[in-house]
Amino acid sequence: MLTPERLLRFTIELILLLLGVLVAWLALARRIFVDRHSKAWLILSVALILWGLRALYKPGQWWARWENWTRGLSLLILGLLMLAITRVPFAWVEPIIAAGGAVLAVRGIIGSALFFRPR
Repeated sequence: MLTPERLLRFTIELILLLLGVLVAWLALARRIFVDRHSKAWLILSVALILWGLRALYKPGQWWARWENWTRGLSLLILGLLMLAITRVPFAWVEPIIAAGGAVLAVRGIIGSALFFRPR
C-alpha cells in the first residue's frame, strides 16, 4: 500500500518527468527565450550547483543512497548546464536548454524506477 510520503515522492518524480519533456520540447521548437546574462540566471545556476553538491555530500539513510545520488547529480548537471549557457554562443543556447530538459526527464524516469523497486 502506498503511504502518503511514497505517493508524494512518486508525484514529484512524475512532475519532473513532465517538466523535463515540456522544457526539451519548447527548446527544440525554439519557443524559450531567456536573459542568459542576468544576475538572476547566474544566482540560480550557482544555487542549483550548491544544492546538488549538498545533496551528494549530505549523509542519509543507506536505503535512500541511490535516490540521493540521482537528485544530487541531476541538480549539479542542471546547474552546470545553466552556467554554461552564460558563456556559449547564442546558437548553442536552445540545445543546451533541451539537454537540461532531458536531464530532468531522465531524473523523473530513474526516480520512478527507484520508487518501484523492491526494498
